[in-house]
Amino acid sequence: MWLERDHAYLRLEESFDLLVAREDLQGYLTSLASTATTAADFDGSNFEAPIGHQEVWAAGVTYYRSRTARIEESQDAGGGSFYDRVYSAERPELFFKAMAHKVAAPNGEVRIRRDASWSVPEPELVLLVNPRGEIIGYTIGNDMSSRDIEGTNPLYLPQAKVYDQSCALGPCVLISDGRLPAATRIQMQIHRDGQEVLAAAVTLAEMKREPAELVQYLFRDQSFPYGCYLLTGTGIVPPNEFTLRSKDVIRMSIDGIGTLVNHVA
Repeated sequence: MWLERDHAYLRLEESFDLLVAREDLQGYLTSLASTATTAADFDGSNFEAPIGHQEVWAAGVTYYRSRTARIEESQDAGGGSFYDRVYSAERPELFFKAMAHKVAAPNGEVRIRRDASWSVPEPELVLLVNPRGEIIGYTIGNDMSSRDIEGTNPLYLPQAKVYDQSCALGPCVLISDGRLPAATRIQMQIHRDGQEVLAAAVTLAEMKREPAELVQYLFRDQSFPYGCYLLTGTGIVPPNEFTLRSKDVIRMSIDGIGTLVNHVA
C-alpha cells in the first residue's frame, strides 16, 4: 500500500483496516507525507482494490436520472411507483453490495450475470467511512447491475446487484474530511472492439441527497468495526438498448480522484 502526495510516494506498512480506524487519519498521513520521495519501485499498473475487511454498501435512486430509469424498467411489474416514492422519501434506499472477495481491482475483471440479458455498469462516488461514522475519504465505484432482473420485480434487487465481481473500487482513495465540490464531474466511457460505444458525464450537483445523510441512515442500529464503503448512487444510465458484452472496457473518472478501468470477463 502506498501514500501519494504531489507525485511523491511512501510505502505504508500499516494495514488498511488500522488506517481506516485511526483518529485524524488525514493529519496522520499528512505528517507521513513529508518523508515521501520519488519511488523507483512504485508500479501504478498493478493496484489491488483498496479494501480490507470493510463491508460495501450502496444507495439507490439518489439522482433523478436513476429514478426515471428504475421506473421505466419496472413498470410492467407494477413497481414503478416504488422508485418515485423512495426518491422523494425522507428515508433513502440502502442495500448491501459486497465484501472484499467480491470486489474487482483496478484493471481487473468485472462480471455480468449468466442469467441476465440486460447488464450495465453504474459509475458512482464512493465514501470511505470510519468505524465512528465519519467520512474520511472518497474513491470510485462500479456498481454492476442486471437491469432485467431488477426490473422483473424490485424484490430481486439483491440478485441483480450482488454476485462475484459485481463491484469494483479504485484506483485509489482520496483521503479528505471535507466535502467534494458540487461541480465535481463523474464520467464514464465504454469501449468495444477498440471503439467508444458510450460516453456520458454528470456532476455531484445533481445528487439529491447529501453524503452525510446517507451515512447517518446507514449507521442507524448498525456497527462497522472496520469501517465501510458506501456507493452514493448513479446519475449515468446507459440507453435502454445498451447492454454490456464480454471484453468491453469500462472507464470511470471522477475529478480529483482518478480513473477506474475494468474489463468485462
